[in-house]
Amino acid sequence: MAGDGVKLLGYWASHYSLSVKWALKLKGVEYEYQEEDLKNKSPLLLQSNPVHKKIPVLLHNGKSIAESLVIIEYIDDVWKQNPLLPQDPYERAKARFWAKFVDEKCVPAFRGILSKVGVELEKSANEAREHLKTLESGLDGKSYFGDTKIGFADVAAAWIGCWAGIEQEILEIKLIDEETMPLLAAWSHNVLEQPIMKECMPPHDKLFKHAKDLRKILVPAND
Repeated sequence: MAGDGVKLLGYWASHYSLSVKWALKLKGVEYEYQEEDLKNKSPLLLQSNPVHKKIPVLLHNGKSIAESLVIIEYIDDVWKQNPLLPQDPYERAKARFWAKFVDEKCVPAFRGILSKVGVELEKSANEAREHLKTLESGLDGKSYFGDTKIGFADVAAAWIGCWAGIEQEILEIKLIDEETMPLLAAWSHNVLEQPIMKECMPPHDKLFKHAKDLRKILVPAND
């Protein structure tokens, strides 16, 4: 389906950008993609998001929309096919709640893990596991947060499976445990194995190197 002048400003390793790419793909919206150098941001990015000056930014018919969850909801509102948010108001509220939970709890937890060593690392890992266990409760026995198909909260949270695997490899810790979090482990595998989702994923080796390099910056004595 034509994107009506749709352009996404993003960064390949950003899970926020990835979530927007997933939303566009799931909705069947064609778009132009511009990769940003976060150390030398383009004039277009600075002009399009003058408040935060961050990616991602969606440009649609000359108008700019910032913040990934706002962008995803905008996409769902504008292009009606393959809805990401359910029609029922209560279910819509729950989807927004879990997407916000991921942003407010899971994102800081995963960032914290990458910057810690020793006892502090284990403390951060335990905190992340508690948040992930809470997130699992949002599945309520279903295959997806969107019930029988990938929905709004799935798009916002799917990066967790990828980054959990990367951090587990680098730090040799277990974040998503199949025994204590069977539903979340199954969800993570299923959602990332969907062809549309896999199509947008950055190469594992490239992302692994990016995370290791980032850890060396955050923990210089760790190399």
